[in-house]
Amino acid sequence: MSDLQLQQTIARLVPQGSRVLDLGCGNGALLDLLQRERGCTGYGVEIADDNVLACVRRGVNVIQLNLDEGLGMFGDGAFDVVLQIDTLQHLRNAEVMLRETARVGRTGIVAFPNFAHWPNRLSVLRGRMPVTKRLPYQWYDTPNIRVGTYKDFEVLARKNALRILDSFGLQEGAELRVLPNLRAGTAVFRFEAE
Repeated sequence: MSDLQLQQTIARLVPQGSRVLDLGCGNGALLDLLQRERGCTGYGVEIADDNVLACVRRGVNVIQLNLDEGLGMFGDGAFDVVLQIDTLQHLRNAEVMLRETARVGRTGIVAFPNFAHWPNRLSVLRGRMPVTKRLPYQWYDTPNIRVGTYKDFEVLARKNALRILDSFGLQEGAELRVLPNLRAGTAVFRFEAE
């Protein structure tokens, strides 16, 4: 699945004209898409200098911030939607950041590589960590500090009093709602605080 396919899928989940906070926004491509095609406004949060510069060049409002420091600068319900697209697996305080996402946004959307996807399971059965399109790194050089599954997120959401509004898997751009934990390389959840 391409980055553009993931961005277009996420964009469809964001209501027209929303005020958006994109955590770990990378080069700002998703927020740029949301601004151009969905009439959204908001900010990206990014730590890497090169990505911050890319956001500025795109005309995306960006705040340089280490997400492990939290979102204390934003008030409760300050945004309509808070995005964590391929961010959760990089955070040391993933659970805290998930609660913060629900606090500062009316809804949250997360997407992350689903470690339970069947090719990953097969790789582990063969005694090796998976290397796939969604997990393209070797175990020793991955930026992911944790791996999770579709089912793991459901449990984490319940534990943190988050109501899942929609969820599905993505595989090669197709939304999968039947057996997504097994069949999808990417897990996608839209949620709110209970």
